[in-house]
Amino acid sequence: MVNLMDTLMINTVTEGAMNILRSVGVFKDKSVVAPPPPVIIKMPLWELAQAAGPFVRLAGLSGATAVVLGAMGAHRHFPETDTKEDLKKIFETANRFHFLHTLALMTVPLCRRPYIAGSFFIAGMGLFCGTCYYHAFTGERALRRLTPVGGSCLILGWLAMVL
Repeated sequence: MVNLMDTLMINTVTEGAMNILRSVGVFKDKSVVAPPPPVIIKMPLWELAQAAGPFVRLAGLSGATAVVLGAMGAHRHFPETDTKEDLKKIFETANRFHFLHTLALMTVPLCRRPYIAGSFFIAGMGLFCGTCYYHAFTGERALRRLTPVGGSCLILGWLAMVL
């Protein structure tokens, strides 16, 4: 009669031997199923971006606008204000944020909810950068109260990319 210890030892030795034979290729393990091959879609990136919405095109327009405004700001004389604000610094901040968020807008098609993130980025660039540009070029503070709303939209755009 075989006792419990002998049975455990026989099972352990048998399993070890079977694992060695499986690894060599003598026996195939029936429980292990080979994973299916990955699905690879061969599609040019421009087609993929077009399928995701208008955001890459809008990013192209935004980038061109940022370059034009950057060139204007580099060669422009900014008006003097009563408060002695440095309008050139305000302009440079707007232009830097415009460029950075244009690059972010190009990546929007890669996130799960591109229309939410893209809408926040576009609204944020318009409100934040637009009001800063306006203030820097004219010296008027009329629209500056909208700048924090634009900044909040930019933050929400980044957070929407997490969704």
